[in-house]
Amino acid sequence: METTKPEAWNTPNNPIPVFKVDPILVLLFGFITCGLYLIYWNIKIAEVLNAVAEREVISTPIAVFAGCCFPVNIYFFYLAGKDGLPQVYRRIGYPQKDDSTLLIILGFFFPMAAAMIVQNDINKLYN
Repeated sequence: METTKPEAWNTPNNPIPVFKVDPILVLLFGFITCGLYLIYWNIKIAEVLNAVAEREVISTPIAVFAGCCFPVNIYFFYLAGKDGLPQVYRRIGYPQKDDSTLLIILGFFFPMAAAMIVQNDINKLYN
């Protein structure tokens, strides 16, 4: 009986993009640029979360509009907390938790604090 190994040459290799920024810098850059840095930050975090989940959790248009439009910002943090960060926790071996409510409340009142929490959890991927 002949055994064959599955072919691995044609499977996509989705490395996780490196986006390790100190959470304090996210806060400072957000204030200095009057929130424009958060548009760039949203795009990069969406790329990382999509790569970790191996599917599209947050699309690029949602990431761009989340930096410009207030209600979309809340939706961005909801998706990050509900679908993206649990995949990050699973990847690094941390216990599962749902931060979506905390991120929605902080995203409503102080989006840069929510961004700092998400960035802190993303940085754990690279340790």
